[in-house]
Amino acid sequence: MMLAPTVRLLQVPLRGWVVPRAHISAKPAKTPTSPTEQAVGLSVTFLSFLIPAGWVLSHLESYKKSAV
Repeated sequence: MMLAPTVRLLQVPLRGWVVPRAHISAKPAKTPTSPTEQAVGLSVTFLSFLIPAGWVLSHLESYKKSAV
């Protein structure tokens, strides 16, 4: 099978790289996030996806006309 040599060639550049370890902790946060901060964070996250999608959907007819 010819797949094994190809896989080995792809792995050669990766052997010398050192991947940094993530600092994951099971401890609680030093400063807990308040419910207001959580609400603002979630709202901003959702709006950053919904506003552009809503813009495109509301202007879909003008996009169709300009494509012709």
